[in-house]
Amino acid sequence: MAAIEKVKVVVLGDSGVGKTSLTYLIAHNKPLISPGWTVGCSVEVKLHRFKEGTQAQNTFFVELWDVGGSNGHRNTRNVFYQPTHGIILVHDLTNRKSQVNLQKWLTEILNQDSTNPTFQQVDVDPEQFLGSTQIPILVIGTKFDLAEEKQRKNQYRRLSSSIAEQCGADEIFVNCFQARSLAPGTSNSVKLTRFFDKVIERRYYSRVSPFTDKRRIPPYIMAPSTPLSTNKPPQYLSPRFYHMD
Repeated sequence: MAAIEKVKVVVLGDSGVGKTSLTYLIAHNKPLISPGWTVGCSVEVKLHRFKEGTQAQNTFFVELWDVGGSNGHRNTRNVFYQPTHGIILVHDLTNRKSQVNLQKWLTEILNQDSTNPTFQQVDVDPEQFLGSTQIPILVIGTKFDLAEEKQRKNQYRRLSSSIAEQCGADEIFVNCFQARSLAPGTSNSVKLTRFFDKVIERRYYSRVSPFTDKRRIPPYIMAPSTPLSTNKPPQYLSPRFYHMD
């Protein structure tokens, strides 16, 4: 039996926005009953059918790396960022600050050497993600049921985040405690599938890739150095799992 290739998607956002519940819902198609706080990183794995229903159909593992959002662990999070094949930015639709902070999270993952005291942080322009050669991004807003209630009370006017527009990324809104939020055939499910397809296509099928043309991408967003021609899965860092229930 042939080995199944895999890609790594890093899931980022403030502590408490629901990343653990979201990654569980994506991987298992059912809600997580008793989510806990993630300290460090936890990984869920989803079996994804790339370009399902076409001649190019193939099966891949998508690793969802749920990185803890505590500010106290900022200097150690970079060990989970390399390599990164796709990024999911998560914000709480009832918490405007978590939406604004998505820019900081994007900056952090791109400045992967920020723990080096001599490193000069680069201001990231999200527009550099436009184009097929860039790291795919998906923006997800959680607690949609609570946000809808606030909208009815005129307490929350705007749901969509500006960073999704700036990056040219899709954005979906979910209630992580309702499986139908990502039910097959829904708009959310279609966008999620399209995102995973982009991640896989860029990692394994892209002809013009940062692996082979380093001039197209600034050095602080270079993907891992494994050549596409090897057709071998990337060598991942061994994840550490820390949960505080």
